[in-house]
Amino acid sequence: MAARQSGRSKHTNGVLQVSAPQPAPRQRRKEARPGELLAAALDVFVEKGFAAARLDEIAQRAGVSKGTLYLYFESKEALLKAVVQESMVPLIAEGEDLAAQAASDPAATLQHLVTRWWREIGSTKLGGIPKLVMAEAGNFPEVAQFFFENVVLRGQALFRRVAETGIAQGVFRPCEPMLICDLAIKPLIFNHMWCQSFAHCDTSAIDPEVYLHAHLDVLLNGLLTHPHPTSPLPEHPQK
Repeated sequence: MAARQSGRSKHTNGVLQVSAPQPAPRQRRKEARPGELLAAALDVFVEKGFAAARLDEIAQRAGVSKGTLYLYFESKEALLKAVVQESMVPLIAEGEDLAAQAASDPAATLQHLVTRWWREIGSTKLGGIPKLVMAEAGNFPEVAQFFFENVVLRGQALFRRVAETGIAQGVFRPCEPMLICDLAIKPLIFNHMWCQSFAHCDTSAIDPEVYLHAHLDVLLNGLLTHPHPTSPLPEHPQK
């Protein structure tokens, strides 16, 4: 059977003429998916802050119209909540799974959780979200409440679980478990804020990985009933 021609043919004066194949219709670029919109939103929120962030710019970075953005998110507040829900809440859930295994080795679990928080949140763009929420909590209390309930409270609960397990087993010294929660994470949050605010003018700033190592050393050996011998803390690199 002869191959099917993509162009049209007709007879003119007994001569078969075949017209050129018609070009395929141009395909429009697919509209950005919610994931692309959230990635663009995270960039703009961290760079500009929540109040100064504009939906027009977020849409432009995602390569869509502002109207398309509104198809997925009804407001800027809803967009920020979605960023938190999709990027930070799953990490909290994974941390909860790790905390549930703390009975096998509370000290190692605590070290792993702190390190993981820094590597996946504190040292990434996501570390800008806590700073953003704290800075604008008074002006946007609904956003602050959402973040507090879905990230802060759940984060505190998982660290508290590890702390209580370690204290009950005699691995950690008796103390208020919530103190362990605060001492584990708040210094890292402050270090991220410091790096984002003053790194360009603080010539003596400590390398973040050196800071993390020193933080874990002081935290764990302050908590353990039988501190482990540790290697000397890394020297502060001279700049």
